[in-house]
Amino acid sequence: MIQPVPADWNTWDVQYHTAAAHLPSGTRVRVALGTPDGALVDDFTWRRGLERLGHHTVDGEYAEVTVRHEETLLRLVFARPRPDVLCGLAELDGAGSVHLIVDTLPGAPAGDGVEWPYAFSAPVTAEVTDAGARRLSFPPDAKACRFVVGGDEGDLAFDFDAARERAESAAIGSSGWLGRSAEGYQRALTWNTVIRSDLGRVITPTSRDFVSQARDGFYGTWALHGWDTFFCGLAATWIDHDYSRGIYDQILEQITPGGFVPNRVSDERGRTDDRSQPPVGAYTMLKSYLSTGLSDETRDRRLLADAYPLLLGWHDWWTRARRGPHGALAYGSDPTDDPKSATVDSTRRESGLDDSPMYDEIQYDPRTHTMDLADVGLNALHAVDSEALALIADRLANAGTAARLRAELAEAGRRMDEVFWDEDAGHYRNRRADGTFDVHLAPTMLWPLLARIPDPDRARRMVDTLLVPELLGGSPPLPSVSRSDPGYNRHYCRGRVWGPHAFLVVEGLRRYEMDDRVRQIVDELLAIFRLEWEQHSHVHENYFSDPEEDIHPFAARSDFLMGWGNLLAYLAMQELVDARPGGWRFAHPGRPAELTNLVLTEGKLSVVAADRLLVTLDGAVLLDAPPEVVVEDYTRTADSVRAVLRGSGRVLIGVPGGGTVEVAAEGRTPVELTS
Repeated sequence: MIQPVPADWNTWDVQYHTAAAHLPSGTRVRVALGTPDGALVDDFTWRRGLERLGHHTVDGEYAEVTVRHEETLLRLVFARPRPDVLCGLAELDGAGSVHLIVDTLPGAPAGDGVEWPYAFSAPVTAEVTDAGARRLSFPPDAKACRFVVGGDEGDLAFDFDAARERAESAAIGSSGWLGRSAEGYQRALTWNTVIRSDLGRVITPTSRDFVSQARDGFYGTWALHGWDTFFCGLAATWIDHDYSRGIYDQILEQITPGGFVPNRVSDERGRTDDRSQPPVGAYTMLKSYLSTGLSDETRDRRLLADAYPLLLGWHDWWTRARRGPHGALAYGSDPTDDPKSATVDSTRRESGLDDSPMYDEIQYDPRTHTMDLADVGLNALHAVDSEALALIADRLANAGTAARLRAELAEAGRRMDEVFWDEDAGHYRNRRADGTFDVHLAPTMLWPLLARIPDPDRARRMVDTLLVPELLGGSPPLPSVSRSDPGYNRHYCRGRVWGPHAFLVVEGLRRYEMDDRVRQIVDELLAIFRLEWEQHSHVHENYFSDPEEDIHPFAARSDFLMGWGNLLAYLAMQELVDARPGGWRFAHPGRPAELTNLVLTEGKLSVVAADRLLVTLDGAVLLDAPPEVVVEDYTRTADSVRAVLRGSGRVLIGVPGGGTVEVAAEGRTPVELTS
């Protein structure tokens, strides 16, 4: 089942945060602010009056937003006490009046003849606008306006405070070192979930502002992008498994006849049949699958079963279609009917780093349909894709394909070292067609860590070489291009910090247990995430690489609510709890922190780091450990618990069936307990 189900009332319309739409009938109710001079204001965007996002459940049972016009604040709450009933609360602080505009959701049928009953907390005046909509106006002195659509006067007494408490208590929560980051983590997704204009599909684009022309965006009413969507699906996993699967499905449904996930698909520009985007699908979906349960016995296999053949086909497409210089993979664009295809610009866009200085000097090779630059990042991610697909094949009992993929992974590692390793520099570098190493450096040079390609000594050398202040270190770390690059200008992919880039680097560092490096990077990135969320209610498309830069103006190109920006919060959450192929990892981050209500198939998982590290499932203790002990490879089935304890101290481990067993950890301590 797609979650949210495309039915009932929700904040479906892409243009308005201040509107609720009912899909079966196409009825839309949007709230407008009347100004003292008689004008109506309802086109609130992040650059025109959106002030703060409140909680938003996936299914639309509760949604809250605050907007501003000059000195007037309007707090708006939508809630659903029962199916097909919408309760609304509009609270004014300042001069103005509240108005409801009732019309039809764009793209919906003309209506199914539903005559909605209404109830209001004060007498309203009704009129028909020039556009044919109904305008229902509350009196100018009404500052707390309640309305009901589909219910009766008894629903005017609906308890919005209790509804908010129920919704927030069931959501992911965070505190301490994590601050309120869990709020931004969720709301960057749920507030960006909308309906396609044809009513055929609920989708979660990375940003409403980015995809809606009416919100100063770049498309008509909707658009989806390849790797953006996979990262959003990963982040959605701990919110709702069906929600996550629906996000993945929305892009997998768009796979081209050539067998690849497109760079982009939209209502007005169609699908990019000439190019793809970086292959992160198998890795993110495997990570999602591992995060759904405490063992393969309970995990949501639906995340893998249908997607696997599509992801495998996409993996093989890269080796067929994108062989560039030195036999390595290179980004490209195939000739199609689109006049923008088979151009330098399109090959850049396949990389997902559209204006990166790495691609300033490239040329398009019409023989290979690729750029004339063999790319470290692409080849590393394709190797990661091999490993992730092999692990998925293991779980789907496809041993032959798993073996083939592991052989590819080994060969990819050998070729990476042969083509891209620069011994003099001490790290991997892009390679030009003439055999010279490219001068530009970016976080992509660290992505081979995620595929475990370099040996430990080489891995440490490349990290020590690249993560220095004048290159990819500094504060904040991981700018999208080296600070020493002549093309570095702090703008967009020419220097900003991006969640996806950082996520892929940190995941690689974790594979080599470079905990000190991880801690420093994650701490700094969490700080800038919290700054923007807790002060401005923003989750950005990209973040400043220099605190002196203002990323808020429109020209700065940093969308204010972009789903994948929450990867910076996710990286910090993973310091407490992380699902890995060998089992779960639980650790104390060294500072008091709390993370609650992560959705698993078995229940809600919570982690509290205080004097001890406490992990619970629906309140029952799974682990109670001193801060010095890190728990790895944790797996819990119906009758057993396995884990490895690193560190020293007394650990309580919950066993299936109830109760705990005390274990003495010393050094590296494998544990296996049965009920």
